[in-house]
Amino acid sequence: MKILLLGADGQVGWALQRSLLPLGDVMPSTRADMDLTNLALVRDAVCRHAPDIIVNAAAYTAVDKAESEVALANRINADVVEVLAEETQRLGGWLIHYSTDYVFNGRNPRPYVETDAPDPLSAYGASKLRGEEAIRKVGCRHMIFRTSWVYAVRGSNFPKTILRLARTRDELRVVSDQIGAPTSADLIADVTALALAQAIRAPEGAPSGLGGTYHLAAAGQTSWHAFACHILRLAVGRGLSLKVGPDRVVPIATVDYPSPAKRIANSRLATDKLRSTFGLSLPPWETHAERFMAELSPESV
Repeated sequence: MKILLLGADGQVGWALQRSLLPLGDVMPSTRADMDLTNLALVRDAVCRHAPDIIVNAAAYTAVDKAESEVALANRINADVVEVLAEETQRLGGWLIHYSTDYVFNGRNPRPYVETDAPDPLSAYGASKLRGEEAIRKVGCRHMIFRTSWVYAVRGSNFPKTILRLARTRDELRVVSDQIGAPTSADLIADVTALALAQAIRAPEGAPSGLGGTYHLAAAGQTSWHAFACHILRLAVGRGLSLKVGPDRVVPIATVDYPSPAKRIANSRLATDKLRSTFGLSLPPWETHAERFMAELSPESV
């Protein structure tokens, strides 16, 4: 089983390099290996590797910059995805792709289910929705995992930014009216491998009902402000030297933190479909936050 992993040097891609190993021969591809702005090169790379499975963890994720780089965001988040879907269809394999809570407008009073109508508020969200639509239009065997508030020990992300700022600032101001579930790259990678294992082990020639779109997020919910306070409490408990503790994090409203791209108030994703289809249990978001702090070295912040 040959698995082509795009975006192998990103947060999710790095975790996938570990979780996918038991399933076959993982061929990692990084930004340095493949120019995602060149669709011909992307297609040629897939043809050369001829994988059984393509796992696309590559994405344009600069939410604010996407407002001024719409064409680039669409090229990587949509046009490349369409090429991958076409090649997957030709090869008769599986395409695993990651999407986002940003395909919704965040006005829903309850957690979003997979069948809720998308309505992105930002260029980033629109580009990710285009990628989803391209996969469905091509019709290859696929799993699309929508996730939210992704973080990891590797790379740049919200908890690492909070820890870095807490070392030098006298006070932090963090948005408290956006709600979601912080989801670690490790959890995303592990769920991907478990779901994919079930899909590829289905009897040959049997129709698979495992494809489609799934919401993948940790259990529970919190705000960015509460998440920041939790991370700082864990850091203090581990003896990290900080100028700002959880008592010095001031809650603010979204309107008090303007940004080029509109943020969504409700990022909660209902995971019932994922859990029932694959028989999985998703841990509370606090579980991986504690693991994140246990694995984080002070030098990496």
